[in-house]
Amino acid sequence: MAPAVDPELVERARRQFSGRCDFLLSAPALKFLPDPAVPEIALAGRSNVGKSSLLNAITGRKSLARTSVTPGRTQELNFFDIGGRTGELPDFRLVDMPGYGFAKAPPKVVETWRRLVRDFLRGRVVLKRCLVLIDSRHGIKDVDREMMEMLDGSAVGYRLVLTKGDKVKSHELQAVHEATIAAARKHPAAFPEVLVTSSEKGWGIAELRAAVLADAEL
Repeated sequence: MAPAVDPELVERARRQFSGRCDFLLSAPALKFLPDPAVPEIALAGRSNVGKSSLLNAITGRKSLARTSVTPGRTQELNFFDIGGRTGELPDFRLVDMPGYGFAKAPPKVVETWRRLVRDFLRGRVVLKRCLVLIDSRHGIKDVDREMMEMLDGSAVGYRLVLTKGDKVKSHELQAVHEATIAAARKHPAAFPEVLVTSSEKGWGIAELRAAVLADAEL
């Protein structure tokens, strides 16, 4: 299910992520954001979609991003420096966005999340792409569609990435993959290809790394 990717780009991405991958800061509000000095790639997804695990898999680290059995733990924008020398500007940054769809959160928490994410998406000039993670076991949910519409409205290009592909049977995964591709084609800001990944098995990780590097270099 993985699209053909230039082997040279895959190798460059592997080398890129084998270097510096450092946590920079957490921003609970826009005033705490780092200076917009380098390209940024953001990761968005429902709570418990496996975002932290995928971030760890992409970077080849076991605990760069904290994983938790408690959905919705990340309620800030977390920035990670990728590449470059320590003490200098990185080549680009990954931004771990707050998980959405947490049903038990108070309305004020949900509204604070919505405002933070919306303002970040609309005003961050260095944001090159967003990765919207979709759980292969469930496919696209209403809260995912809301996120996609927010990105469409913010004119931020995004890729849909299926996570936990090893948790469903092959024919079910194929059906979810095809349905997700069909959904992507209905959204103007969505990338037409959909990657299938498994943080546990390593499926699609090399291709996703290559996609992230290509987007960062746009």
